[in-house]
Amino acid sequence: MPPSPALERAAADAKALAKGGELCVCDLAWVVGQAQNLVSHHLRQLRTAGLAVSRREGRLVIYALTARGYALVSTLLRPHVTSSASSPPP
Repeated sequence: MPPSPALERAAADAKALAKGGELCVCDLAWVVGQAQNLVSHHLRQLRTAGLAVSRREGRLVIYALTARGYALVSTLLRPHVTSSASSPPP
């Protein structure tokens, strides 16, 4: 059974975050070509699940994957994640 379009969009957000390290919602939305509110919703779900963390930088909220998030993304998207994104940042 192929993945649903919603799952593919959420996976694209996680994949872009894995490749980009730390990104704000506006940049991540531009990278994946989705609306900011949708990307924000996906990131909130990832944060609630313990797969991402966020920090405030002025008016921006910056997101990054946790070690657990990197492990999950690299397992699920192994052929698509670069080797530099397969381990969490220091």
